[in-house]
Amino acid sequence: MGRHTLIERLYLRDLVTFDEVELEFDRGLVVLTGPSGAGKSVLMSAILSSFGYVTQGVASLCELNVAKPVQLRSEAYELEEELTLKTLKKEKLRYFIDGQNISKKALNELFIPYVKYLSVRDRGGIDSASLLNMIDGTLASKDKNYRKLLKEYKKRYGNYRAKVSELEHIREQEAKLAELIEFTSYEIEKIERIAPKPDEEEELLTVKQQLSRIDKIKEAMQAASGIFSYEGSVEEVYRLLDKDPSAFSEVMNQLRADLEETETLAEELEEIDVEAVLDRLSDLTVLKNRYGSIEEALAYKEEKKKELAGYRHIEQDKSMLESFLALEFSELMTLAGRLSLARKQEALLLETVLKNYLETLKLPPLAFIFNGTSLDEQGTDHVEIRLGSLEAATLSGGEFNRVRLALMAATIDDRNRNRGVLILDEIDANVSGDESIAIATMVSRLSSAYQIFAISHQPHLSAMADQHIAVTKTGETSSARILDDKGRVEEIARIIGGERPSLQALEFAKRLRSGK
Repeated sequence: MGRHTLIERLYLRDLVTFDEVELEFDRGLVVLTGPSGAGKSVLMSAILSSFGYVTQGVASLCELNVAKPVQLRSEAYELEEELTLKTLKKEKLRYFIDGQNISKKALNELFIPYVKYLSVRDRGGIDSASLLNMIDGTLASKDKNYRKLLKEYKKRYGNYRAKVSELEHIREQEAKLAELIEFTSYEIEKIERIAPKPDEEEELLTVKQQLSRIDKIKEAMQAASGIFSYEGSVEEVYRLLDKDPSAFSEVMNQLRADLEETETLAEELEEIDVEAVLDRLSDLTVLKNRYGSIEEALAYKEEKKKELAGYRHIEQDKSMLESFLALEFSELMTLAGRLSLARKQEALLLETVLKNYLETLKLPPLAFIFNGTSLDEQGTDHVEIRLGSLEAATLSGGEFNRVRLALMAATIDDRNRNRGVLILDEIDANVSGDESIAIATMVSRLSSAYQIFAISHQPHLSAMADQHIAVTKTGETSSARILDDKGRVEEIARIIGGERPSLQALEFAKRLRSGK
Protein backbone atom coordinates (compact mmCIF):
# COMPACT_ATOMS: atom_id res chain seq x y z
CA MET A 1 0.00 0.00 0.00
CA GLY A 2 1.37 3.43 -0.92
CA ARG A 3 1.39 6.53 1.22
CA HIS A 4 -0.92 9.49 1.18
CA THR A 5 0.01 12.52 -0.83
CA LEU A 6 0.96 14.55 2.21
CA ILE A 7 1.47 18.27 2.72
CA GLU A 8 4.10 18.27 5.42
CA ARG A 9 4.91 21.93 6.05
CA LEU A 10 3.74 25.43 5.21
CA TYR A 11 5.84 28.57 5.53
CA LEU A 12 4.71 32.01 4.37
CA ARG A 13 5.41 35.70 4.80
CA ASP A 14 3.27 38.78 4.24
CA LEU A 15 -0.12 37.27 3.40
CA VAL A 16 -2.88 39.85 3.90
CA THR A 17 -3.06 40.08 7.73
CA PHE A 18 -0.45 37.38 8.37
CA ASP A 19 3.12 38.55 8.91
CA GLU A 20 4.66 35.08 9.09
CA VAL A 21 3.33 31.55 9.49
CA GLU A 22 5.11 28.22 9.82
CA LEU A 23 3.10 25.04 10.36
CA GLU A 24 3.92 21.34 10.17
CA PHE A 25 0.94 19.17 9.29
CA ASP A 26 -0.12 15.66 10.32
CA ARG A 27 -1.73 13.00 8.17
CA GLY A 28 -5.48 12.52 8.21
CA LEU A 29 -7.90 15.31 9.09
CA VAL A 30 -6.50 18.80 9.69
CA VAL A 31 -9.16 21.29 10.85
CA LEU A 32 -8.84 25.09 10.91
CA THR A 33 -11.14 27.02 13.23
CA GLY A 34 -11.33 30.54 14.54
CA PRO A 35 -13.56 33.59 14.71
CA SER A 36 -15.04 35.04 11.51
CA GLY A 37 -12.56 37.30 9.75
CA ALA A 38 -9.54 35.84 11.53
CA GLY A 39 -8.02 34.62 8.24
CA LYS A 40 -8.91 30.92 7.93
CA SER A 41 -9.86 31.17 4.24
CA VAL A 42 -6.81 33.35 3.56
CA LEU A 43 -4.55 30.68 5.04
CA MET A 44 -6.28 27.97 3.03
CA SER A 45 -5.84 30.06 -0.10
CA ALA A 46 -2.07 29.99 0.41
CA ILE A 47 -2.15 26.19 0.24
CA LEU A 48 -4.35 26.23 -2.84
CA SER A 49 -2.22 28.86 -4.57
CA SER A 50 0.84 26.65 -4.12
CA PHE A 51 -0.84 24.07 -6.38
CA GLY A 52 -1.75 26.61 -9.07
CA TYR A 53 -5.35 27.23 -8.04
CA VAL A 54 -6.72 30.74 -8.53
CA THR A 55 -7.14 32.38 -5.11
CA GLN A 56 -7.55 35.79 -3.52
CA GLY A 57 -4.58 37.17 -1.66
CA VAL A 58 -1.03 36.01 -2.37
CA ALA A 59 1.90 35.86 0.05
CA SER A 60 5.16 37.57 -0.82
CA LEU A 61 6.74 34.17 -0.13
CA CYS A 62 5.05 30.83 0.34
CA GLU A 63 6.77 27.44 0.64
CA LEU A 64 5.01 24.11 0.79
CA ASN A 65 6.82 20.84 1.47
CA VAL A 66 4.99 17.91 -0.09
CA ALA A 67 5.66 14.18 -0.19
CA LYS A 68 5.70 13.36 -3.92
CA PRO A 69 2.72 11.28 -5.03
CA VAL A 70 3.84 7.79 -6.02
CA GLN A 71 2.35 8.10 -9.52
CA LEU A 72 3.53 11.65 -10.21
CA ARG A 73 5.84 11.80 -13.23
CA SER A 74 7.16 14.67 -15.31
CA GLU A 75 9.42 14.75 -18.35
CA ALA A 76 9.83 18.52 -18.05
CA TYR A 77 10.95 18.72 -14.42
CA GLU A 78 13.31 16.80 -12.15
CA LEU A 79 11.31 15.87 -9.07
CA GLU A 80 12.66 14.80 -5.67
CA GLU A 81 10.81 12.43 -3.35
CA GLU A 82 10.21 15.40 -1.05
CA LEU A 83 8.95 18.28 -3.19
CA THR A 84 9.27 21.97 -2.40
CA LEU A 85 6.61 24.18 -4.00
CA LYS A 86 7.33 27.88 -3.79
CA THR A 87 5.48 31.01 -4.85
CA LEU A 88 7.35 34.31 -4.87
CA LYS A 89 5.69 37.65 -5.44
CA LYS A 90 7.71 40.68 -6.43
CA GLU A 91 6.62 42.55 -9.53
CA LYS A 92 4.65 39.47 -10.54
CA LEU A 93 3.86 36.09 -9.03
CA ARG A 94 6.27 33.30 -9.91
CA TYR A 95 5.99 29.58 -9.25
CA PHE A 96 8.76 27.06 -8.56
CA ILE A 97 8.93 23.31 -8.08
CA ASP A 98 12.14 22.03 -6.53
CA GLY A 99 13.82 25.30 -7.54
CA GLN A 100 12.67 25.08 -11.19
CA ASN A 101 10.47 27.74 -12.78
CA ILE A 102 7.02 26.41 -13.66
CA SER A 103 3.89 28.08 -15.01
CA LYS A 104 0.74 28.16 -12.90
CA LYS A 105 -1.08 26.10 -15.53
CA ALA A 106 1.61 23.41 -15.66
CA LEU A 107 1.76 23.28 -11.85
CA ASN A 108 -2.00 22.88 -11.57
CA GLU A 109 -2.07 20.17 -14.25
CA LEU A 110 0.62 18.22 -12.37
CA PHE A 111 -1.35 18.16 -9.11
CA ILE A 112 -5.01 18.11 -10.22
CA PRO A 113 -5.15 14.28 -9.85
CA TYR A 114 -3.80 14.50 -6.30
CA VAL A 115 -5.21 17.72 -4.80
CA LYS A 116 -8.99 18.19 -4.81
CA TYR A 117 -10.69 21.39 -3.72
CA LEU A 118 -14.38 21.31 -2.76
CA SER A 119 -16.06 24.62 -2.13
CA VAL A 120 -19.68 25.51 -1.45
CA ARG A 121 -19.41 27.64 -4.59
CA ASP A 122 -18.19 24.71 -6.67
CA ARG A 123 -20.89 22.66 -8.42
CA GLY A 124 -18.54 20.12 -9.98
CA GLY A 125 -18.11 16.46 -9.23
CA ILE A 126 -21.55 15.05 -10.02
CA ASP A 127 -21.62 15.60 -13.75
CA SER A 128 -21.95 12.48 -15.91
CA ALA A 129 -18.23 12.12 -16.63
CA SER A 130 -17.32 12.40 -12.93
CA LEU A 131 -20.02 9.95 -11.85
CA LEU A 132 -18.95 7.40 -14.46
CA ASN A 133 -15.31 7.79 -13.38
CA MET A 134 -16.37 7.21 -9.79
CA ILE A 135 -18.35 4.05 -10.64
CA ASP A 136 -15.52 2.81 -12.87
CA GLY A 137 -13.06 3.42 -10.06
CA THR A 138 -15.01 1.36 -7.53
CA LEU A 139 -15.50 -1.47 -10.04
CA ALA A 140 -11.88 -1.48 -11.21
CA SER A 141 -10.58 -1.57 -7.64
CA LYS A 142 -12.35 -4.85 -6.89
CA ASP A 143 -12.83 -6.58 -10.25
CA LYS A 144 -9.74 -7.22 -12.36
CA ASN A 145 -11.89 -8.42 -15.29
CA TYR A 146 -13.70 -5.09 -15.35
CA ARG A 147 -10.37 -3.30 -15.08
CA LYS A 148 -9.13 -5.20 -18.16
CA LEU A 149 -12.40 -4.54 -20.01
CA LEU A 150 -12.24 -0.80 -19.28
CA LYS A 151 -8.58 -0.63 -20.30
CA GLU A 152 -9.29 -2.46 -23.57
CA TYR A 153 -12.23 -0.18 -24.36
CA LYS A 154 -10.31 3.03 -23.70
CA LYS A 155 -7.32 1.86 -25.76
CA ARG A 156 -9.48 0.75 -28.69
CA TYR A 157 -11.66 3.84 -28.53
CA GLY A 158 -8.56 6.04 -28.59
CA ASN A 159 -7.35 4.23 -31.71
CA TYR A 160 -10.86 4.43 -33.19
CA ARG A 161 -10.98 8.20 -32.70
CA ALA A 162 -7.54 8.58 -34.28
CA LYS A 163 -8.72 6.64 -37.33
CA VAL A 164 -11.93 8.69 -37.49
CA SER A 165 -9.83 11.87 -37.54
CA GLU A 166 -7.65 10.35 -40.26
CA LEU A 167 -10.72 9.53 -42.37
CA GLU A 168 -12.18 13.00 -41.81
CA HIS A 169 -8.91 14.51 -43.00
CA ILE A 170 -8.98 12.36 -46.15
CA ARG A 171 -12.58 13.38 -46.85
CA GLU A 172 -11.73 17.04 -46.37
CA GLN A 173 -8.95 16.61 -48.90
CA GLU A 174 -11.01 14.61 -51.41
CA ALA A 175 -11.80 17.50 -53.76
CA LYS A 176 -8.23 18.68 -53.56
CA LEU A 177 -7.02 15.11 -54.01
CA ALA A 178 -8.96 14.73 -57.25
CA GLU A 179 -7.37 17.92 -58.55
CA LEU A 180 -3.91 16.70 -57.53
CA ILE A 181 -4.41 13.36 -59.29
CA GLU A 182 -5.62 15.14 -62.45
CA PHE A 183 -2.74 17.62 -62.42
CA THR A 184 -0.10 14.98 -61.67
CA SER A 185 -1.42 12.67 -64.38
CA TYR A 186 -1.33 15.56 -66.86
CA GLU A 187 2.28 16.41 -65.93
CA ILE A 188 3.36 12.79 -66.38
CA GLU A 189 1.45 12.40 -69.69
CA LYS A 190 2.98 15.60 -71.05
CA ILE A 191 6.53 14.29 -70.55
CA GLU A 192 5.70 10.72 -71.60
CA ARG A 193 4.06 11.99 -74.81
CA ILE A 194 7.34 13.61 -75.84
CA ALA A 195 9.33 10.67 -74.37
CA PRO A 196 12.70 12.45 -74.33
CA LYS A 197 15.99 10.57 -74.15
CA PRO A 198 19.26 11.74 -72.65
CA ASP A 199 21.64 13.26 -75.25
CA GLU A 200 18.87 13.17 -77.88
CA GLU A 201 18.90 16.92 -78.38
CA GLU A 202 22.61 16.99 -79.16
CA GLU A 203 22.17 14.29 -81.82
CA LEU A 204 19.26 16.14 -83.41
CA LEU A 205 21.19 19.42 -83.46
CA THR A 206 24.00 17.64 -85.31
CA VAL A 207 21.52 16.28 -87.85
CA LYS A 208 19.97 19.72 -88.22
CA GLN A 209 23.38 21.20 -88.88
CA GLN A 210 24.16 18.52 -91.47
CA LEU A 211 20.82 19.04 -93.19
CA SER A 212 21.48 22.74 -93.47
CA ARG A 213 24.74 21.90 -95.39
CA ILE A 214 23.57 18.92 -97.48
CA ASP A 215 23.59 20.81 -100.81
CA LYS A 216 27.06 22.20 -100.29
CA ILE A 217 28.29 18.75 -99.25
CA LYS A 218 26.92 17.20 -102.41
CA GLU A 219 28.50 19.93 -104.62
CA ALA A 220 31.85 19.54 -102.90
CA MET A 221 31.70 15.74 -103.30
CA GLN A 222 30.96 16.05 -106.98
CA ALA A 223 33.89 18.41 -107.48
CA ALA A 224 36.20 16.28 -105.35
CA SER A 225 35.36 13.03 -107.13
CA GLY A 226 37.25 14.25 -110.20
CA ILE A 227 40.54 13.63 -108.36
CA PHE A 228 40.20 9.91 -108.94
CA SER A 229 40.60 10.41 -112.74
CA TYR A 230 44.20 11.46 -112.06
CA GLU A 231 44.98 8.62 -109.68
CA GLY A 232 46.50 6.34 -112.38
CA SER A 233 48.63 9.16 -113.82
CA VAL A 234 50.06 10.00 -110.41
CA GLU A 235 50.90 6.36 -109.73
CA GLU A 236 52.64 6.22 -113.18
CA VAL A 237 54.79 9.21 -112.16
CA TYR A 238 55.81 7.33 -108.98
CA ARG A 239 56.83 4.28 -111.06
CA LEU A 240 58.81 6.36 -113.50
CA LEU A 241 60.67 7.92 -110.63
CA ASP A 242 61.19 4.51 -109.09
CA LYS A 243 59.38 5.64 -105.95
CA ASP A 244 56.96 3.68 -103.76
CA PRO A 245 53.38 4.80 -104.53
CA SER A 246 51.90 2.96 -101.52
CA ALA A 247 51.61 6.06 -99.35
CA PHE A 248 49.77 7.84 -102.12
CA SER A 249 47.55 4.83 -102.77
CA GLU A 250 46.71 4.64 -99.05
CA VAL A 251 45.68 8.28 -98.96
CA MET A 252 43.55 7.84 -102.06
CA ASN A 253 41.86 4.74 -100.62
CA GLN A 254 41.07 6.64 -97.37
CA LEU A 255 39.72 9.53 -99.44
CA ARG A 256 37.59 7.12 -101.46
CA ALA A 257 36.20 5.57 -98.24
CA ASP A 258 35.46 8.99 -96.73
CA LEU A 259 33.65 10.11 -99.87
CA GLU A 260 31.63 6.91 -99.98
CA GLU A 261 30.69 7.35 -96.29
CA THR A 262 29.75 10.95 -96.96
CA GLU A 263 27.67 9.85 -99.95
CA THR A 264 25.84 7.32 -97.78
CA LEU A 265 25.21 10.04 -95.16
CA ALA A 266 23.91 12.33 -97.87
CA GLU A 267 21.54 9.64 -99.06
CA GLU A 268 20.32 9.09 -95.49
CA LEU A 269 19.88 12.83 -94.97
CA GLU A 270 17.85 12.95 -98.16
CA GLU A 271 15.38 10.55 -96.52
CA ILE A 272 15.09 12.50 -93.22
CA ASP A 273 11.93 14.60 -92.64
CA VAL A 274 13.35 18.02 -91.83
CA GLU A 275 10.04 19.23 -90.39
CA ALA A 276 9.93 16.25 -88.02
CA VAL A 277 13.45 17.05 -86.74
CA LEU A 278 12.52 20.68 -86.19
CA ASP A 279 9.27 19.72 -84.42
CA ARG A 280 11.13 17.27 -82.19
CA LEU A 281 13.70 19.91 -81.28
CA SER A 282 10.84 22.32 -80.49
CA ASP A 283 9.27 19.76 -78.11
CA LEU A 284 12.59 19.19 -76.36
CA THR A 285 13.12 22.94 -76.05
CA VAL A 286 9.70 23.26 -74.34
CA LEU A 287 10.76 20.62 -71.77
CA LYS A 288 14.11 22.32 -71.22
CA ASN A 289 12.45 25.68 -70.68
CA ARG A 290 9.96 24.11 -68.23
CA TYR A 291 12.28 21.84 -66.23
CA GLY A 292 15.81 23.10 -66.87
CA SER A 293 17.13 20.09 -68.80
CA ILE A 294 15.98 16.79 -70.30
CA GLU A 295 17.51 14.92 -67.35
CA GLU A 296 15.56 17.12 -64.90
CA ALA A 297 12.36 16.55 -66.87
CA LEU A 298 12.83 12.79 -66.65
CA ALA A 299 13.56 13.02 -62.90
CA TYR A 300 10.43 15.16 -62.42
CA LYS A 301 8.35 12.54 -64.24
CA GLU A 302 9.56 9.79 -61.89
CA GLU A 303 8.84 11.97 -58.87
CA LYS A 304 5.30 12.63 -60.09
CA LYS A 305 4.74 8.93 -60.71
CA LYS A 306 5.58 8.26 -57.05
CA GLU A 307 3.24 11.06 -55.95
CA LEU A 308 0.44 9.66 -58.11
CA ALA A 309 0.92 6.21 -56.60
CA GLY A 310 0.70 7.83 -53.15
CA TYR A 311 -2.53 9.67 -54.03
CA ARG A 312 -4.10 6.47 -55.32
CA HIS A 313 -2.90 4.71 -52.16
CA ILE A 314 -4.78 7.34 -50.14
CA GLU A 315 -7.95 6.42 -51.98
CA GLN A 316 -7.34 2.80 -51.06
CA ASP A 317 -6.65 3.87 -47.45
CA LYS A 318 -10.00 5.63 -47.36
CA SER A 319 -11.81 2.49 -48.38
CA MET A 320 -9.87 0.40 -45.87
CA LEU A 321 -10.46 2.96 -43.09
CA GLU A 322 -14.20 3.00 -43.76
CA SER A 323 -14.30 -0.79 -43.53
CA PHE A 324 -12.19 -0.85 -40.35
CA LEU A 325 -14.26 1.86 -38.64
CA ALA A 326 -17.54 0.13 -39.42
CA LEU A 327 -16.25 -3.11 -37.90
CA GLU A 328 -14.55 -1.43 -34.94
CA PHE A 329 -17.66 0.62 -34.15
CA SER A 330 -19.63 -2.59 -33.84
CA GLU A 331 -16.96 -4.09 -31.56
CA LEU A 332 -16.84 -0.95 -29.39
CA MET A 333 -20.61 -0.93 -29.04
CA THR A 334 -20.42 -4.49 -27.73
CA LEU A 335 -17.70 -3.55 -25.21
CA ALA A 336 -19.65 -0.43 -24.20
CA GLY A 337 -22.70 -2.58 -23.58
CA ARG A 338 -20.72 -4.79 -21.21
CA LEU A 339 -19.39 -1.71 -19.40
CA SER A 340 -22.89 -0.30 -19.08
CA LEU A 341 -24.33 -3.50 -17.61
CA ALA A 342 -21.59 -3.69 -14.95
CA ARG A 343 -21.99 0.01 -14.12
CA LYS A 344 -25.73 -0.28 -13.59
CA GLN A 345 -25.25 -3.23 -11.26
CA GLU A 346 -22.58 -1.35 -9.29
CA ALA A 347 -24.79 1.76 -9.16
CA LEU A 348 -27.51 -0.27 -7.42
CA LEU A 349 -24.99 -1.40 -4.79
CA LEU A 350 -23.81 2.19 -4.29
CA GLU A 351 -27.40 3.37 -3.86
CA THR A 352 -27.78 0.93 -0.96
CA VAL A 353 -24.53 2.09 0.68
CA LEU A 354 -25.44 5.74 0.15
CA LYS A 355 -28.87 5.35 1.72
CA ASN A 356 -27.43 5.12 5.23
CA TYR A 357 -25.14 8.11 4.74
CA LEU A 358 -27.92 10.22 3.31
CA GLU A 359 -30.37 9.34 6.07
CA THR A 360 -27.97 10.69 8.69
CA LEU A 361 -27.69 13.87 6.61
CA LYS A 362 -31.49 14.23 6.59
CA LEU A 363 -31.49 13.66 2.84
CA PRO A 364 -33.71 11.33 0.80
CA PRO A 365 -32.32 8.30 -1.08
CA LEU A 366 -30.21 8.88 -4.16
CA ALA A 367 -30.78 7.16 -7.49
CA PHE A 368 -28.46 6.91 -10.47
CA ILE A 369 -30.36 7.56 -13.70
CA PHE A 370 -28.75 6.01 -16.79
CA ASN A 371 -29.51 7.14 -20.33
CA GLY A 372 -27.97 6.04 -23.59
CA THR A 373 -25.79 8.42 -25.55
CA SER A 374 -23.61 8.31 -28.63
CA LEU A 375 -20.36 6.40 -28.39
CA ASP A 376 -17.61 8.36 -26.62
CA GLU A 377 -14.48 7.73 -24.53
CA GLN A 378 -16.64 6.50 -21.62
CA GLY A 379 -18.89 4.23 -23.64
CA THR A 380 -22.56 4.84 -24.34
CA ASP A 381 -23.68 5.84 -20.85
CA HIS A 382 -24.88 9.20 -19.63
CA VAL A 383 -25.63 9.18 -15.91
CA GLU A 384 -27.12 11.72 -13.54
CA ILE A 385 -28.37 11.59 -9.98
CA ARG A 386 -31.76 12.23 -8.49
CA LEU A 387 -32.16 12.94 -4.79
CA GLY A 388 -35.65 11.81 -3.99
CA SER A 389 -37.67 13.81 -6.48
CA LEU A 390 -35.00 16.51 -6.85
CA GLU A 391 -32.78 16.84 -9.92
CA ALA A 392 -29.11 17.59 -9.23
CA ALA A 393 -29.44 21.06 -10.78
CA THR A 394 -32.09 22.06 -8.20
CA LEU A 395 -30.06 21.11 -5.09
CA SER A 396 -29.02 23.89 -2.74
CA GLY A 397 -25.31 24.51 -2.16
CA GLY A 398 -25.43 22.70 1.18
CA GLU A 399 -27.35 19.73 -0.21
CA PHE A 400 -24.99 19.53 -3.17
CA ASN A 401 -21.92 19.47 -0.93
CA ARG A 402 -23.35 16.83 1.39
CA VAL A 403 -24.31 14.60 -1.53
CA ARG A 404 -20.83 14.98 -2.96
CA LEU A 405 -19.26 14.01 0.39
CA ALA A 406 -21.57 11.00 0.68
CA LEU A 407 -20.56 9.84 -2.81
CA MET A 408 -16.88 10.13 -1.94
CA ALA A 409 -17.32 8.34 1.38
CA ALA A 410 -19.34 5.52 -0.18
CA THR A 411 -16.64 4.72 -2.74
CA ILE A 412 -13.77 4.32 -0.29
CA ASP A 413 -12.57 0.89 0.76
CA ASP A 414 -9.28 -0.78 1.60
CA ARG A 415 -8.45 -1.28 -2.07
CA ASN A 416 -8.50 2.37 -3.12
CA ARG A 417 -7.01 4.42 -0.31
CA ASN A 418 -4.20 6.98 -0.61
CA ARG A 419 -6.13 9.33 -2.86
CA GLY A 420 -4.22 12.52 -2.13
CA VAL A 421 -5.21 15.83 -0.55
CA LEU A 422 -8.78 17.04 -0.10
CA ILE A 423 -9.38 20.70 0.77
CA LEU A 424 -12.85 21.54 2.15
CA ASP A 425 -14.01 25.11 2.50
CA GLU A 426 -16.77 25.76 5.09
CA ILE A 427 -18.10 22.22 4.64
CA ASP A 428 -20.28 22.32 7.79
CA ALA A 429 -21.46 25.93 7.64
CA ASN A 430 -25.17 26.57 8.26
CA VAL A 431 -26.18 23.00 9.12
CA SER A 432 -28.08 21.52 12.06
CA GLY A 433 -26.46 19.58 14.89
CA ASP A 434 -27.42 16.18 13.48
CA GLU A 435 -26.20 17.17 10.02
CA SER A 436 -22.97 18.45 11.54
CA ILE A 437 -22.38 15.09 13.23
CA ALA A 438 -23.09 13.21 9.98
CA ILE A 439 -20.77 15.49 8.00
CA ALA A 440 -18.03 15.09 10.59
CA THR A 441 -18.41 11.30 10.50
CA MET A 442 -18.13 11.21 6.72
CA VAL A 443 -15.18 13.59 6.61
CA SER A 444 -13.46 11.47 9.27
CA ARG A 445 -14.07 8.39 7.11
CA LEU A 446 -12.65 10.20 4.09
CA SER A 447 -9.52 11.07 6.08
CA SER A 448 -8.58 7.37 5.96
CA ALA A 449 -7.98 7.88 2.23
CA TYR A 450 -7.13 11.59 2.01
CA GLN A 451 -5.15 14.13 3.93
CA ILE A 452 -7.97 16.61 4.52
CA PHE A 453 -7.78 20.33 5.25
CA ALA A 454 -11.13 21.68 6.41
CA ILE A 455 -12.39 25.00 7.69
CA SER A 456 -15.03 24.23 10.32
CA HIS A 457 -17.60 26.20 12.28
CA GLN A 458 -18.96 23.19 14.16
CA PRO A 459 -17.60 21.36 17.23
CA HIS A 460 -18.05 17.82 15.90
CA LEU A 461 -15.63 18.01 12.97
CA SER A 462 -13.09 19.83 15.15
CA ALA A 463 -13.35 17.11 17.82
CA MET A 464 -12.66 14.34 15.28
CA ALA A 465 -9.64 16.06 13.73
CA ASP A 466 -6.20 14.48 13.82
CA GLN A 467 -4.77 17.98 14.04
CA HIS A 468 -6.49 21.20 15.10
CA ILE A 469 -5.18 24.63 14.07
CA ALA A 470 -6.61 27.80 15.57
CA VAL A 471 -6.54 30.99 13.51
CA THR A 472 -6.88 34.18 15.53
CA LYS A 473 -6.57 37.89 14.92
CA THR A 474 -5.23 40.53 17.30
CA GLY A 475 -5.72 44.04 16.04
CA GLU A 476 -4.80 43.91 12.35
CA THR A 477 -2.49 40.89 12.63
CA SER A 478 -3.53 37.26 12.19
CA SER A 479 -1.73 34.20 13.50
CA ALA A 480 -2.11 30.42 13.37
CA ARG A 481 -1.05 27.83 15.92
CA ILE A 482 -1.37 24.09 16.38
CA LEU A 483 -3.42 23.29 19.49
CA ASP A 484 -2.56 20.77 22.16
CA ASP A 485 -5.30 18.72 23.88
CA LYS A 486 -6.10 21.49 26.39
CA GLY A 487 -6.17 24.12 23.66
CA ARG A 488 -8.45 21.93 21.52
CA VAL A 489 -11.01 21.57 24.31
CA GLU A 490 -10.96 25.32 24.89
CA GLU A 491 -11.37 26.08 21.16
CA ILE A 492 -14.22 23.58 20.79
CA ALA A 493 -15.88 25.17 23.83
CA ARG A 494 -15.53 28.58 22.18
CA ILE A 495 -17.23 27.22 19.05
CA ILE A 496 -20.05 25.90 21.25
CA GLY A 497 -20.46 28.80 23.68
CA GLY A 498 -18.74 31.83 22.21
CA GLU A 499 -15.72 33.79 23.35
CA ARG A 500 -16.54 33.17 27.03
CA PRO A 501 -17.78 29.58 27.10
CA SER A 502 -19.63 28.24 30.11
CA LEU A 503 -18.58 25.25 32.23
CA GLN A 504 -21.26 23.22 30.45
CA ALA A 505 -19.69 24.13 27.10
CA LEU A 506 -16.27 23.05 28.38
CA GLU A 507 -17.68 19.75 29.67
CA PHE A 508 -19.42 19.10 26.37
CA ALA A 509 -16.19 19.88 24.51
CA LYS A 510 -14.33 17.36 26.68
CA ARG A 511 -16.97 14.69 25.96
CA LEU A 512 -16.73 15.36 22.24
CA ARG A 513 -12.95 15.01 22.37
CA SER A 514 -13.18 11.77 24.32
CA GLY A 515 -15.73 10.42 21.84
CA LYS A 516 -18.41 9.85 24.52
